[in-house]
Amino acid sequence: MIERDKPKTTEMLSANKTKDEADVQEITLRPQSLKDYIGQDEIKKNLGVFIKAAQKRDEALEHVLLHGPPGLGKTTLANIIAHEMGVNIKITSGPALEKQGDLASIITNLRDRDILFIDEIHRLRPVVEEVLYTAMEDFGLDLIIGKGPSARSMRLKLPKFTLIGATTKMNMISSPLRDRFGALFRLDFYNHGHIQQIIQRSSKILECEIEESAAEKLAFSSRQTPRIANRLLKRVRDMAQISDKAKIDNGIVDETLESLAIDSLGLDKTDREIMRTIVDKFHGGPVGLNTIAAATSEEEETVENIYEPYLIKLGFLERTPKGRIITLKGKQHLNS
Repeated sequence: MIERDKPKTTEMLSANKTKDEADVQEITLRPQSLKDYIGQDEIKKNLGVFIKAAQKRDEALEHVLLHGPPGLGKTTLANIIAHEMGVNIKITSGPALEKQGDLASIITNLRDRDILFIDEIHRLRPVVEEVLYTAMEDFGLDLIIGKGPSARSMRLKLPKFTLIGATTKMNMISSPLRDRFGALFRLDFYNHGHIQQIIQRSSKILECEIEESAAEKLAFSSRQTPRIANRLLKRVRDMAQISDKAKIDNGIVDETLESLAIDSLGLDKTDREIMRTIVDKFHGGPVGLNTIAAATSEEEETVENIYEPYLIKLGFLERTPKGRIITLKGKQHLNS
């Protein structure tokens, strides 16, 4: 007996609709132009000149490499560049491009001046990276057709596209690849004033009113990172809604941060566990990254890329040739 497909229930349809609405809302939180992009003023200024010059010459933009800690707006900037240039953008990631054919199928579908954005570009396979060299420099792809003695090489002409790469690990990008980018921009942590502006902008988009002092308090707990600021704002909005509060105030922010175990500087449970592990088990350090990861049951890459940059930025942690150490400032924060 063949069973017929069951019709979707009202609940399933409702759930799908809610997910679609959430996706749309997430996209709209991203600024669409350089004018709306808050922070990174020097990068915005240079990008503005870069884009206008390319438009004046009626050429494709040179290849761009964006690097810096996660959550600072590299993907957002790539989309803004495409919007400002008035071209299409194709988004992929380093791990997704497993073989030469994967890259070829994407690039050959681009049009002149279109943008290819590769996130985590430091994770490109060497065989794919080698093909990318010719594509970036000569706008061509060298393909091998056939096998053995009958194999022959053929160059495929490509549209004059722009490659935008994003990475959190600049040191893992090979020199030949790095040298082929016409512009390199490093995104740094935002200051609290810019994070507060981002929170206030996002609150208007999310239609949740927030007091200025509450936005300031939330900004100090957002790790100087827009992605985290927007995430915390949504959790604060949830708390305000279940508390029937029309406006987000300091009390709502405090209650939300306490429930999430986030302190006034944005440190969460894992941050404090890493610091306490170094202080209590290893007398403040120095201690190796692999030992810290094993002691806290975290991946080495997670500790190094997610938690350490902000702890170093705060002056709580130092990297030394012998290992990581907790500074006096970090110890004082733990005991406060």
